[in-house]
Amino acid sequence: MNKIKEQVLSYAKKTYKTIPDAPFSTAPTYLVLRHGDTRKWYALFMDVPRSRLGMTGDEHTDILNIKCDPILSGSLRMNKGFLPAYHMNRDNWLTILLDGTVDVREIYPLLDMSYEMTRKKPKRGTSGQ
Repeated sequence: MNKIKEQVLSYAKKTYKTIPDAPFSTAPTYLVLRHGDTRKWYALFMDVPRSRLGMTGDEHTDILNIKCDPILSGSLRMNKGFLPAYHMNRDNWLTILLDGTVDVREIYPLLDMSYEMTRKKPKRGTSGQ
C-alpha cells in the first residue's frame, strides 16, 4: 500500500476511530472514510490513471478526495499536488495526490476540516447544551 495513504488511514483510525470500507465491488481498492453516526463520506481514496487528472501518462496514481471550503480549495489548487476534485463536486471537494508531492503533515488538517464539514449538524434552536 502507498505509504502516504497508509499514514492517512492510520491517522483517521486514531483520531476519528474510522475504519475504511470498500463500497464499490468494481473498484475494491477505492476506500471510503465515513462518519460513524451519519455515514457521510469525509474522504475517498482512489487510484486512477494520471491522464484522467489532466496529467501525462496512463499509469495509475493514488489520490484522496476530501470535502473542502471552496475558497481554500481554489487557493490550494494553485499548488502542486492539489487538483480539482476527480469524480466529485468540484466546488465542495478537492483531490490531493498521494505521490509525495504533498507532505502528509499538510493532509492531516485538511482531513480534519473535511471531517468537520461533513459531521452531524446541531439542530436549529438548540444551544448545544
